[in-house]
Amino acid sequence: MYEKLKQTCDFIKSKTSSVPKVGLVLGSGLGAYIQRIENQTILTYEELPNFLPCSVEGHEGRLILGTVDGVEVAVLQGRLHAYEGHSMEQIVFPVRVLATLGIEVLVLTNASGGINMDYSPGDLVLLSDHINLMGKNPLVGPNISELGPRFPDMTQAYSEEIIQIMKESATEIGLNIKTGIYCSLLGPTYETPAEIRMLKTIGADMVGMSTVPESIAGNHLGLKVCGISCITNMAAGIAKHKLNHDEVKEEALKVMETFSSLLTKSMKKIKDL
Repeated sequence: MYEKLKQTCDFIKSKTSSVPKVGLVLGSGLGAYIQRIENQTILTYEELPNFLPCSVEGHEGRLILGTVDGVEVAVLQGRLHAYEGHSMEQIVFPVRVLATLGIEVLVLTNASGGINMDYSPGDLVLLSDHINLMGKNPLVGPNISELGPRFPDMTQAYSEEIIQIMKESATEIGLNIKTGIYCSLLGPTYETPAEIRMLKTIGADMVGMSTVPESIAGNHLGLKVCGISCITNMAAGIAKHKLNHDEVKEEALKVMETFSSLLTKSMKKIKDL
């Protein structure tokens, strides 16, 4: 694994001199944020050694390095999912690459279904914590001591410092941003109404099929992790209609301007940490 990371990073460094401070993973329908990136170097996952291509619509499968408001960033436009048949090691490999390149802050974004009745489609929600019901963990197996400890602490899986920065930035752009607990399931089916009732009982505010493995890997690496969910629909049993992926992408596109403004506004404050 460590040799693969070095090989991939050496390739990336041969294409750009950028040393990113912030890493960003763009979820379903949120890939248009790359329009805010200046001085872009774009590398497709297909050309990157040891990367796998994305197969899910709405995930372009590109690494973009550049700057946002003067801050060096590395952006993963699309991610891998366990339901595609990938191993946990493959899913978190891109995040480990970003850490090896030098990022200190990891911002994870996703589209999710709302469980909390205070949410509405189009809301942006900061992750305060998560529940892992995927039945998988990216740290299972021999520990890679060069990356982090055998038993990483997850008490603050999402940095309170970054959450505060995001809240301040949201206020500055007139956004009433919410916080909540994200639950990740394996997928690829959407949840049943009975499953949503169970998730609500155990404290989940929103549900999706990603993010948690990357959060675990990021904490293992010692990164400051932040999570942002776009509520694209209310979950099964709460929504009165059947769910589909097109709806997810469409709702994410509607909030792209607000989402982009929030991230860009936060960048300089993150840089100053």
